[in-house]
Amino acid sequence: MAVLDVPGFVAELKDHAVDHGFHVHDERHFVETYSLRQVWEVDLHPEEGCGGPLDLHLALEVDPRVLLAFEDAVVELPDDADPPDEWFFPLSFTWALPPLPDGPDLLRLAIDLAGVGGLELPLEVSAIDSFASATDAPERRLNVLAHLQVSLAKVFAGEELLCEAFDRSLAVSHFLLEAAPGWLTG
Repeated sequence: MAVLDVPGFVAELKDHAVDHGFHVHDERHFVETYSLRQVWEVDLHPEEGCGGPLDLHLALEVDPRVLLAFEDAVVELPDDADPPDEWFFPLSFTWALPPLPDGPDLLRLAIDLAGVGGLELPLEVSAIDSFASATDAPERRLNVLAHLQVSLAKVFAGEELLCEAFDRSLAVSHFLLEAAPGWLTG
């Protein structure tokens, strides 16, 4: 029997996201057959952003070697001991908008979002300009990304709720939803 219920943790993540004002749209689970790596993906957005231009995508990556090492450490512990906080799964938050006719200044946006995400949710801002053909104007797509580490010891103890991360991600979502109409109208 596994000492860590990863599907249960993902279900708790979704419930917790709903408690923090998000609406969950979809969930996917991928398993790589060769290495048995897993990725749990959840699509969500703020409740008031339903049907809006903003998409938020959560991805939890499960490395089986990390999971097995953690389980081995837990099995070897005495009954009253807590496992060391040495094993982590990466959790990514990715915000995406449709092509923006009048995209933002990326440096200004990165500075503004740094204040919204704070140290608890460090953000990366990037854009991709694509051309359908050589004579067409570019289409700019904006991406905002945050990487966190989920502690397996805290998940095992039932302590990893990510409240601050969800609060910050909701604030980032609201910021992007408020700014998007100006970027989309051109």
